Amino acid sequence: MAHSRSADARRLAYRQGVEAEVRVANALARSGWTICARNWSAAGAELDIVATRDESIRFVEVKQRSGSNSNGLEAVGVSKQRRLIRAAEAWMAQSSQPLKDIAFLVAVVGGEGICWVDDAFDLSGS
Repeated sequence: MAHSRSADARRLAYRQGVEAEVRVANALARSGWTICARNWSAAGAELDIVATRDESIRFVEVKQRSGSNSNGLEAVGVSKQRRLIRAAEAWMAQSSQPLKDIAFLVAVVGGEGICWVDDAFDLSGS
């Protein structure tokens, strides 16, 4: 019986994560960003959202948090950052768009709305 609850919890977490990504993509679009990709995979990592506006690009990591004690940023540790950086580098290698402003954006979705952490880390992983 415990296995069933665990599977149910995973399905619920997945569904909440998908809903959080939709909320973030919609909010970015309303703010003038073009959503270029969702759930784009390369180099052993997935970019939740890739968004551009003018010559700016944001590689967006979406975190769904239900508890008030968790801000979501702790889930984007150094190893996760390295994977996201590899994927972002792969994205930029295949993109012909001129980009001057490149950043990683962490969007934490919770009961209070979306907490945006722009420039959460840079391409060097710091």
